[in-house]
Amino acid sequence: MSAAGRGAAIFGCEGTVLGRDEAAFFRDFDPFGFILFARNVESPDQLCRLTGDLRAAVGRDAPVLVDQEGGRVQRLRGPHWREWTPPLDFVAAAGPHAARAMALRYQIIARELRDVGIDANCAPVGDLITEATHPFLKNRCYSSDPAEVSALCRAVADGLLASGCLPVIKHLPGHGRSHVDTHLDLPRVEATRADLAAQDFAPFKALNDLPMAMTAHLVFAAYDDRPATQSPVMIRVIRDEIGFGGLLMTDDLNMQALKGDLAARTSAAMAAGCDLALHCKGDLAEMRAVAGAAGEMSAATLRRATAALAWRRAPVEVDIAALEAELGRLMPDAVHGSS
Repeated sequence: MSAAGRGAAIFGCEGTVLGRDEAAFFRDFDPFGFILFARNVESPDQLCRLTGDLRAAVGRDAPVLVDQEGGRVQRLRGPHWREWTPPLDFVAAAGPHAARAMALRYQIIARELRDVGIDANCAPVGDLITEATHPFLKNRCYSSDPAEVSALCRAVADGLLASGCLPVIKHLPGHGRSHVDTHLDLPRVEATRADLAAQDFAPFKALNDLPMAMTAHLVFAAYDDRPATQSPVMIRVIRDEIGFGGLLMTDDLNMQALKGDLAARTSAAMAAGCDLALHCKGDLAEMRAVAGAAGEMSAATLRRATAALAWRRAPVEVDIAALEAELGRLMPDAVHGSS
């Protein structure tokens, strides 16, 4: 059995305890990894059991992912875990210290995740703020300046890696021009290729060495009429123009920016060149449909998956209280709640 699994998907699970039928399905399909949401989280002890049971189901040290950006998109919350202000507010409050503050923030977050068996975080967010950016995304972003976003994304990735968490940069090739919520509708971006290259693509190009990334469900009219997740043209842009060579997963296939049933959505994404299908809902019947369409990892995907997992390392031994103290000196009241 490969250390990276064989099923070309990442799946959620239904609740706080792994069900028998879920475990049997995961054992048979052997997905690359798993993703957790608030519905899966009760307490540190419970979460440790769940992450352990997920790995036991596939018989290996599979990656377990989460969206722990801070602010609205934070699956682990108080009182057991620290509460954080939205990234945009945090960056603004940190001012000239933003890069160091973000590195500290995500090093602390990653240590909390590792303590409960989660070893990958769907961050940093490399999307640029624009006049069109929808509120569902805007305060999750860091800046409207490509150079600043690049620097802050690097700081986030370095902080996560220092505490033993894999970063998953999102949303390639850029989500900032989305004027609608992709959970509900499909945005169409009319920017020119030149503007996209100079602005939206730039942070992702600067971070193209990272191990894992997530796609965006947006149409880029200058290139294609299909959502980037399902567009061979846009996947080539991600691979060749942006130069991302790591493991590329879809954004959640249940989002209504995509049309058709889940099997059709998955097939289109895999045919376009995505490595892994991401299904977050935890519905077993839906997971079976996605698994049937995703199939096994290709040889190229398996190589990228193995290379991504090679980035995992033990956390650097640090004094978390000292990190918090440094963060407090940079920006008081940055951390809320308790550990």
